Amino acid sequence: RGETRIVEYYRQLFVTKREWFHILDSVMVQAKTWVLKQHFEGFPKDTDFHLKLEELSEPRDGEVLLEAIFLSVDPYMRPFSRFRMQAGDVMIGTQVAKVVQSNNPSFPVGCHVIGRCGWRTYSLSDGSDLEKISPDWPQRAVGSVVGQIAKLKGCKVVGSAGSDEKVAYLKELGFDQAFNYKTVSSLEDALKNASPEGYDCYFENVGGSFSSVAIQQMKDFGRIAVCGAISLYNDSTPQTGPYSQLTMIVKQLKMEGFMVGRWRHKNEDSLKRMLTWMQEGKLKCKEHITTGFENMPVAFMEMLRGANIGKAVVQV
Repeated sequence: RGETRIVEYYRQLFVTKREWFHILDSVMVQAKTWVLKQHFEGFPKDTDFHLKLEELSEPRDGEVLLEAIFLSVDPYMRPFSRFRMQAGDVMIGTQVAKVVQSNNPSFPVGCHVIGRCGWRTYSLSDGSDLEKISPDWPQRAVGSVVGQIAKLKGCKVVGSAGSDEKVAYLKELGFDQAFNYKTVSSLEDALKNASPEGYDCYFENVGGSFSSVAIQQMKDFGRIAVCGAISLYNDSTPQTGPYSQLTMIVKQLKMEGFMVGRWRHKNEDSLKRMLTWMQEGKLKCKEHITTGFENMPVAFMEMLRGANIGKAVVQV
């Protein structure tokens, strides 16, 4: 009987330890998150953000646990925070993440995904908002490539930037003409000198007075793709005029706004095409990388000031 009791004791001890290790394995993951403490008034400031800890349970059936690797910092976050967020919400944003736990066969452990998870180090997802990254895709994010694609399609390309360093980079990418809009004596003259015959297409992401001058330089039946208006995002009072309607009527221009989600169904083909161009050396990218999740607000504000060259990214 003594031996039986000893065997039973060790059997129960083994079960207890096994259960204990299971409990340890099931401990909630602690995620760091950046919360919008209050809506921005004018240019964002440190006190508009709050670093918060959030506990996440294990993924349920169909869910995955994601660990952030790179977080994107983009101008749209500034205006979208006003009408898509409430004070106390986690800041919106996209990230490249690694699947560290999975109960979803479509996203096995170890694969990398793009997700709209916001400013957080760990996230739970059911996979509906995730895009799997091809294993042969470059490890870093790709920045703005509009001008390079235009060159690949046979266009003459003129670019403007807010520093001499950025202008040099545009020329390195193969832009036919580039100038610093902050230092030219006349924006109108700079645009005319770069392309005396005018412009067929204008990729608009600045807005404000720059846009008003640029639209005047369009050719008849020109096309304007509006993807942003960063010069307006931090205004406390909306800007007024000058207005371009008469120019658009006389020149019969076409202006259309673009949101990235509208073209999501073409992502796979578009990414394959760009990957081929990169592998052939026809498309280059540059990233401005800030290290440390704690520096998300700093990276965001520096991006709005134009301090980055290429895509602004935070590496966790």
